[in-house]
Amino acid sequence: MPARPAPVRIEPARAGSRRAGRAGRSGASGSDAGGSGAGGSGAGGSGSSRAGSDRRGTDQGGTDRRGPDRAGAGRADAGRAGPSAAEAARTGPDRADAEESKLDRLRRERRWLDHLLRAAQRYSEQYGAHYAAAVTYFSVLSLVPMLMIGFAIAGFVLSSQPELLDELKEGIADAVPGTLGDTINDVVKQAVESKGTVGVFGLLGAAYSGLGWMSNLRDALTAQWGHAKEDLPFLKTALKDLLALLSLGLALVVSFGLTAVGSGFAHLVLEFVGLDGVRWAEAVLKVGTIALALVANWLVFLWVLAKLPRRPVGWRSAVKGAAAASIGFELLKLVGTIYLSVVTSSPAGAAFGPVIGVLVFANLVAQFLLFITAWTATARENVLKDLPAPPPPAVIRPVVEVRRAPSPRAAAGLVGAGVLLGALFRGTSGRSRRGR
Repeated sequence: MPARPAPVRIEPARAGSRRAGRAGRSGASGSDAGGSGAGGSGAGGSGSSRAGSDRRGTDQGGTDRRGPDRAGAGRADAGRAGPSAAEAARTGPDRADAEESKLDRLRRERRWLDHLLRAAQRYSEQYGAHYAAAVTYFSVLSLVPMLMIGFAIAGFVLSSQPELLDELKEGIADAVPGTLGDTINDVVKQAVESKGTVGVFGLLGAAYSGLGWMSNLRDALTAQWGHAKEDLPFLKTALKDLLALLSLGLALVVSFGLTAVGSGFAHLVLEFVGLDGVRWAEAVLKVGTIALALVANWLVFLWVLAKLPRRPVGWRSAVKGAAAASIGFELLKLVGTIYLSVVTSSPAGAAFGPVIGVLVFANLVAQFLLFITAWTATARENVLKDLPAPPPPAVIRPVVEVRRAPSPRAAAGLVGAGVLLGALFRGTSGRSRRGR
């Protein structure tokens, strides 16, 4: 009988699978050739098979048959490809997750940073920049009616004192030479002559711009506190806004008056004790004046943050925010003073610099006030905890099942079946007794 060829074991190819496949086919061909030849067929077949297996084992073990040089080059290529893949991984989603986790860790470790980011999120979500733009618009718009009212008051004062009017005209002519000074003097003269009309239009314009300013400011503060705007009648809302505007004006007058009286009284005290002109005494006076201004600003901002929103909040909730607002407002005033001194040094800046400065300063103050409100509202002691929603009302529906009574035929059938079963049971029990 011809010798049977040795079985070939087929294993899944690994590295170099195509070469292993060619080696396996080569070994199988050698085995077939050995089986068909005369003598030593089994040896030839088994030898070829073992050779194929050895080559497959070598390929499956991962040894590169290209030689040591080419294998080393392949490993070098793999090494060069490694960093690029790692770099790609770092620039992928993992890197974003790592950065996000780093930010979360920083927010967890530094509460002030977390508070600042929460305030920025509240300011952005509640359209703080848009409200600040509206407040800025009405702030600049209200300057014209205020100037008209000022001219009207000056007209009533100067009409009864002509010498003051002459001094004002001379001062304008000295400060503004040329035809511009004459033009301004003509405007002043017309304002004095038509003081009543100017005053009426000034009051109407001030009422419109003032109510618009206060309405937008109250809506902005309410939004930053996270409260919904209430739908109130127009007249009632306008009346409340007017009262709030008058209250704010009174608070500002008291604040500025307190600062002015305090600084003036301090100068009188220095003159009385004979320390006027002493450097250390003047330094102490300056520090005291700044501290008094901070206290006055703190009182105003405390009232603004706590009572100007349409849904007032507690005084205690606005204490920290008012302190931060008073310090920041003094810094803004310092920056504004430096800006005006730099801008007005040139002729073009003297003409347009104050107007631009007022516009920028009003917008900065509005944005700063709204951000401080958001910062105050997002403090941990002011954030309301989310209470679980109440369950829906329970509805009790009694279930009444109505069963139909059996028909007469069914009742008769049931009775008959009961009688039959009883008779059968009785007969069966009687037979069992007789059998005993």
